[in-house]
Amino acid sequence: MPDPSAINTVVHEWVTKAESDLRAAAYLLEPREDRPTDAVCFHAQQCAEKYIKALLVLRAIDFPKTHDIGKLTALLPAALRPHLTPEEQRRLAGYAAAARYPGSSEIASAEARRAVALARRVRRNIRRALPRDTLRRKKR
Repeated sequence: MPDPSAINTVVHEWVTKAESDLRAAAYLLEPREDRPTDAVCFHAQQCAEKYIKALLVLRAIDFPKTHDIGKLTALLPAALRPHLTPEEQRRLAGYAAAARYPGSSEIASAEARRAVALARRVRRNIRRALPRDTLRRKKR
């Protein structure tokens, strides 16, 4: 059986990275003429993905290397799944790659705000299931 403190350390690392992505998305979303909405959406997706992976690690559920929010969510017990519709899951998953490469359409500011709202919802849902010590910032 894995050491619980080692698991909590890994969960904390996922949470720390997820929080960094959420801060980046929120910062990039600030009103400015040249707001990089594609980057906002990418970081929102990354936040949601990393929070889900943190919970999967805590529950000792193996997961594939994927950015597909729907596939990752489906691995969780139903009671622990973040409250996202299948369409919201697809929308978030699409930001993992499509928003970062040429050929994707421009993303409106309203859509970027919705992406951040979805990431915050996933964050809120997942944090309820995580141990408190995995949520605290470590002192440097």
